[in-house]
Amino acid sequence: MTVREFSLELGFEVLCMPEPDREVTGGYAGDLLSWVMGRANAGDAWVTIMSNVNIVAVATLADPACIILSEGVKPDGGVIEKAQSVGVNVLSAKDDTFAVCAQIACAI
Repeated sequence: MTVREFSLELGFEVLCMPEPDREVTGGYAGDLLSWVMGRANAGDAWVTIMSNVNIVAVATLADPACIILSEGVKPDGGVIEKAQSVGVNVLSAKDDTFAVCAQIACAI
């Protein structure tokens, strides 16, 4: 399913979606950025509470289909602009990380 379809089906807020047709093929949850870089897979929906611009840098290396900020976390200033400029989809969810991961597992 594409990121656009995924966000609509699961009710996630779109913060930026420069690549709406990316396929979501898995999921990954993690907040330790160096850990995510080495373990997330291309095509994953990456769930995190980290909100600084470094998440965009990690996403350009790990190549997830999207980043999902869980627990209602809002991105720090400049994150959305940077994500848009480098083609990283960023979504937001009100639920906690566990609930978001459960939703992803059921959807894919």
